[in-house]
Amino acid sequence: MTNKRNRFYTATAAVLAVAAVAVAPASAASPFSDVKEDYAHYEGIATLYAAGIVNGYPDGTFKPETKVTRGQAAKMIAGALQLDTKTIENPNFTDVDVSSPYYGSIAALAALDVISGYEDDTFRPNQTITHGNLAKILGSIPALPVLESAKGYAENDSVTRGQLATFIAEALTKSGIETPEVPETPETPTEDGFTLSVLHVNDTHARADQLPKLATAVKEQRAAKENVLTLHAGDAFSGTLYFNEFQGQADLALLNEIGFDAMVFGNHEFDLGSSPEGHKALADFVKGAKFPFVGANVDFSADDTFTGLFTDLVSSEPENGKIYSGIVKEIDGEKVGIFGLTTEETKDIASPGKVTFSNYIEEAKKAVTAFEGMGVNKIIALTHIGYNDNPNVDNDILLAKNVPGIDVIVGGHDHTKLDEPFIVDTNTVGEAKEATLIVQANEYVKYLGTLDVTFDENGVVTEYDGELIDLGKVAEDEALVKLLAPYKEQVDAVNNKEIGVTLTEELASPRAGEGSLESVRSNETALGNIITDGMLAKAQQYTDKAVVMALQNGGGIRTSIPAGNITVGQVIAVLPFGNTLALMDATGAELKAAFEVSVKNAPEENGGFLHVAGAKVQYDSSQEVGSRVVSIEYLDQATGEYVAVEDAKTYTVATNAFTAKGGDGFDMFAKAYEEGRVTDLGLSDWENLQEQLLSLKEIKTTTEGRIVDIAQQQ
Repeated sequence: MTNKRNRFYTATAAVLAVAAVAVAPASAASPFSDVKEDYAHYEGIATLYAAGIVNGYPDGTFKPETKVTRGQAAKMIAGALQLDTKTIENPNFTDVDVSSPYYGSIAALAALDVISGYEDDTFRPNQTITHGNLAKILGSIPALPVLESAKGYAENDSVTRGQLATFIAEALTKSGIETPEVPETPETPTEDGFTLSVLHVNDTHARADQLPKLATAVKEQRAAKENVLTLHAGDAFSGTLYFNEFQGQADLALLNEIGFDAMVFGNHEFDLGSSPEGHKALADFVKGAKFPFVGANVDFSADDTFTGLFTDLVSSEPENGKIYSGIVKEIDGEKVGIFGLTTEETKDIASPGKVTFSNYIEEAKKAVTAFEGMGVNKIIALTHIGYNDNPNVDNDILLAKNVPGIDVIVGGHDHTKLDEPFIVDTNTVGEAKEATLIVQANEYVKYLGTLDVTFDENGVVTEYDGELIDLGKVAEDEALVKLLAPYKEQVDAVNNKEIGVTLTEELASPRAGEGSLESVRSNETALGNIITDGMLAKAQQYTDKAVVMALQNGGGIRTSIPAGNITVGQVIAVLPFGNTLALMDATGAELKAAFEVSVKNAPEENGGFLHVAGAKVQYDSSQEVGSRVVSIEYLDQATGEYVAVEDAKTYTVATNAFTAKGGDGFDMFAKAYEEGRVTDLGLSDWENLQEQLLSLKEIKTTTEGRIVDIAQQQ
């Protein structure tokens, strides 16, 4: 019986005996945009590409500095040796089955004793390969010589794609193994493919007064393009008086008139779950919609409010006003699958009650499988999980990398402004995959997102183009202005409505040069204290963590509240930007760095000057910038004493989403946001202020010594 070693010699001999073909010339050209002639591994990459052994990524790059995994190395080596990767024996590695793209290559090399696994019977195909490991593999192939190009690397260093291409090209050249010539294929007429135009919005947050502009832009796009799909990526609820007064019905009237093909639920759609009426407003919103809803990872079955509205099926005949895991739309004879995902954070940042949320990756895989089983090869994920939001929970980039088969992700939740589509063409371990396009259109109906995407007959994205249309430059649709009018009339009346609080003195928001030496952008103010007190109180209701302080940037406090009966409009005018409340985990060192930014211009103004609740800050404006903070103390709720902030400890603080994302130059907060240490509770800042004013028995119009410049006291 021929042993494995003899079988290997036979296989190598067969390779060498292949009829003479031209070896790819050293002057072979690289087609990759990131592999230029002066690159160290240019020749190796160009040679293997010409031989058909390596390919690049959909964006035209090779990514030569990307680390190579054990599976990728096996596939490249087996391809270079022209081994049979189909008629093979199972190598019996527990982590390599027939579904793996490396199964055939690993099995072929394992059968020849070129590679082996680990003691636990794994091969670990997704583990990066080191130079020492690769040297052993190449050294076990008798036909391959010792490689000069592989010398000089540390054994434990990872191998890159460029390095491996050079090693294999040198090995083939020195061994006399001829790289196969890639035959030229005659040009054949190509189909134009199917082009779909996707119009999308997200996080509209009850900006009903902006929807007439959206209507105009949508009409213009539909007139100019064929095969148009219009999608809403969630969070139509909460944010303005239109929602407070009509609980989604004002927006729905206009959304129905504009015409949508599908909508996913945002976390704010579940804000009313803890009210006495529960989710009745949401159920009414669904029932009244002239479009279906999608939610593959949302389960409404335990809430009787949604009886008859919800099914966990994927439907090819969806009804308006109903909820599905996914739907199939037939457009110009082509089937397009759309499924929805809502962030699992909803259970913590809204009030979903009996509505539950399951893992987005698992449900997305089920949805894709269902569509493929129906013969649908063009698949859109309509998501409200965030473009690059908290990776510990969910986001669109991770969705694209983890779930093959998704062509387009239309997203929302983190209010990202993607001026053009973002392409994901690698999986979680850096391997090439078919492109997934991610789009998102910022917030508050400021933009209409557009995406024109072309698919080939197999449903693979071949071309795309996209942009955001600035709705501030678009005229209002007169029909929708008339439709909005009765709602607007009532909102205007409420805007002048008194909230039930009377001021005997003005709650000032002074600015330098307005007759005062003080400024909301450089000094503690009574109004700033009330705002932050409300933020702290509200934040403490939404987490089991100890929230030690709240922070509000002075630049976000826009005006004073005059003496007299306070109106809703006056409250909104103080905080007009529609900011939301966020929780952030920050170290003491980061908080100290933030307050250094806060007082950097003192005693002059700075929009990033931080008002504070739950803490006391002392600084010295006579010192150099960056060394001005003298002390930061927070109120220990257990002892009632103020305690110094410690650099190495982590604290939970409340602030607004603008500041939490690094606005006003708070780079340390931007870092916390990027690392997933921020949770946006989505609660309206002006509503928090109104609630705080109503809760106070006495409204102080004087400061309390929360922020003190000791230089001004000397």
